[in-house]
Amino acid sequence: MKTSVIVAVILLVVLLGAGVYYFRDLSGPSLTLAPDRGPISARRDITLNLADPGSGLRSLSIEALQGEKKIPVLAKQYPAGSHQARETFRLPAGLKEGTFQLQISATDRSPMHFGAGNLTRQFPSFDLQNKPPSVAVLSVAHNIARGGAALVVYTVNREVERSGVVFADRFFPGYRQSGDLYACLFAFPFNLPAESFVPKVLAVDRASNERLAGIYFHLLPKAFPHDRIELSDSFLEKVAGEFKDRFPQAATPLDVFLKANWELREHDLKILAECGRNTSKVPVWEGVFLRLPNSAPRGTFAQLRSYYFHGKEVDQQTHLGIDLAALAHTQVPAANTGKVVYADDLGIYGQCVIIDHGLGLQTLYGHLSRIAVKAGDQVKKGQIIGNTGDTGLAGGDHLHFGVVVSGEQVNPIEWWDPSWIKNNVTGKLAEAASRAATP
Repeated sequence: MKTSVIVAVILLVVLLGAGVYYFRDLSGPSLTLAPDRGPISARRDITLNLADPGSGLRSLSIEALQGEKKIPVLAKQYPAGSHQARETFRLPAGLKEGTFQLQISATDRSPMHFGAGNLTRQFPSFDLQNKPPSVAVLSVAHNIARGGAALVVYTVNREVERSGVVFADRFFPGYRQSGDLYACLFAFPFNLPAESFVPKVLAVDRASNERLAGIYFHLLPKAFPHDRIELSDSFLEKVAGEFKDRFPQAATPLDVFLKANWELREHDLKILAECGRNTSKVPVWEGVFLRLPNSAPRGTFAQLRSYYFHGKEVDQQTHLGIDLAALAHTQVPAANTGKVVYADDLGIYGQCVIIDHGLGLQTLYGHLSRIAVKAGDQVKKGQIIGNTGDTGLAGGDHLHFGVVVSGEQVNPIEWWDPSWIKNNVTGKLAEAASRAATP
């Protein structure tokens, strides 16, 4: 009797163990495909992520199905213990433009289905497009000065993943205005060699096909001044008091200044690039940009500044804005209508406000003593956004006024000139829109 009970218990345990082993993994591998549908070209990489945390991956098979055709794409066996995998592949030759499906089959090492494992199968649909989009540049006479900006207007005949102006290692995004009409503000960086400035319109469609279109442009010569700035002990003490916590290893006030003048500038440029991506796709400004009332210029754009301390040159930097001085704590108006995208401390600029005006165009207000707006606020031209001050790397109360195009700082003087704005920006937008609407 006792023996039979023991045998029965052992059998029960074995059966339970077998059941647990057999049924412990009832689902097939998870599959994540990118892209997972829509337009695609033979030049675009496709990525498949597989995961099976249970019994692990066994095999993968991918085939392309189009009409009666079945074309092998990828076949792979995974070693025992493989729980995750990532495969990158491209479409095979033999497919015609138009719709097709991928048949993706993946199995795991579960004993289910008499040892064949669990099967996951997907059939994502795509539209094969290998022809690049057509780009037509509508705007003409792109006259651009070193350190200045220009606008190009163009059409693209299909939906794009991205488009804009490219040259050297720079990319300025374009924004859809209506229908197939796009506009892009771009800059001629003040420090870029002229031979490296060959702007072209780039359009990349959703299938990753690319088209480059040339732009007729004319470079306008521009020289920038050089200034000598003597660093006083009182100024360096002021800077040390403001930035010492950021650079605790700096031994002297001069060391604090030098670190701030280099390291904070690099940080500030990253913030400007981030803000540049936070922009309205259409222009929201109204006419000419305002200048700080009753102010005198104290520093110009792209001015090379050599810093001296006790008669010795200790640093060089380029000033990328215009310093405007008025009475202490003068009220600062918004130069134009837009949305506040930054209102906080910003490195060398101290208390700072950045306003977006659309198409990547933004204005910067630095060294403020008070900020009267917050990020997200909509402001009108002339609305008070703060007061002048001497926060950041400022030697006295003034406003640092900057203009930025998609993260690239440009000469503000152009945007104070109503004729320049009409001839180079708003007039082009209106003319191009009219031409695009003409059958």
